[in-house]
Amino acid sequence: MKAIGRNLIIQKVKEGTTSTKGGLLLAENQREDIRYIEAQVISAGEEVVGIKTSDIIFYDRHAGHKIELGKEHYFVIKIQDVVVVL
Repeated sequence: MKAIGRNLIIQKVKEGTTSTKGGLLLAENQREDIRYIEAQVISAGEEVVGIKTSDIIFYDRHAGHKIELGKEHYFVIKIQDVVVVL
């Protein structure tokens, strides 16, 4: 699987659940206070500069489209949705 142009193929890093001060357990997708999500780059398009395969990034949670390949879930996002590269 290969990204084209200014796109990235990523896979979210699993965080699991977190608990609030009151003791409620929240799943990752229920956390409204978190705007950016951590992910690993699977493939970077040929026009992407500064990001390579296996980099860990943070991107806007509302960006991209989901792809299901086999039993794995991937996301295709644009380079402008990336805010941090670790």
